[in-house]
Amino acid sequence: MNGEPKSTGKTIVLGISGSIAAYKASEIVSQLRKVGHDVFVVMTRRATEFITPLTLATLSRHPVLCDLSEENAGAWKPGHIELADRADLLLIAPASANTIVRLSHGFADDALGAVALATRAPLLIAPAMNGKMWDHPATRMNVETLHNRGAAFVGPAEGMLACGYEGLGRLAEVSEIIMHAEKILAAQ
Repeated sequence: MNGEPKSTGKTIVLGISGSIAAYKASEIVSQLRKVGHDVFVVMTRRATEFITPLTLATLSRHPVLCDLSEENAGAWKPGHIELADRADLLLIAPASANTIVRLSHGFADDALGAVALATRAPLLIAPAMNGKMWDHPATRMNVETLHNRGAAFVGPAEGMLACGYEGLGRLAEVSEIIMHAEKILAAQ
């Protein structure tokens, strides 16, 4: 036995955007793999300032896609369309305010945006940002747009925020994110 969890046959593409909560992505990848999912990671450039692609590649056991111009540079790297087609779920955790607006408007000039625009898999978004940003009318409008397109949201949660404020804006607990992901996958 090689210690690998029994595969569920489900593929999750985990999108990580630039937020201090990006450090929790390592636990998300670990927990998803622990229950048998195949996990591929796509990161925004800003996300790489908070957690390294090497950490996530080691945990997911797949190369991490960070830049569209580099997706075929290695011996094996799935293209963004291949990832989009392969996904049973696109989970974006954490999703910054910037990522939410980009998803809402269909921007595809980075790897995460390109995968999001090309996939037909369900979309689960776990926001993480300052509470004032979350409550801003522009963010609320973008969230509503994504809801209307069928995206599901988990969080944000209340508590102490990285900026020093307390309130709504924290990334939902990893266990809650995993539970929502499992619920979506079970409904397929």
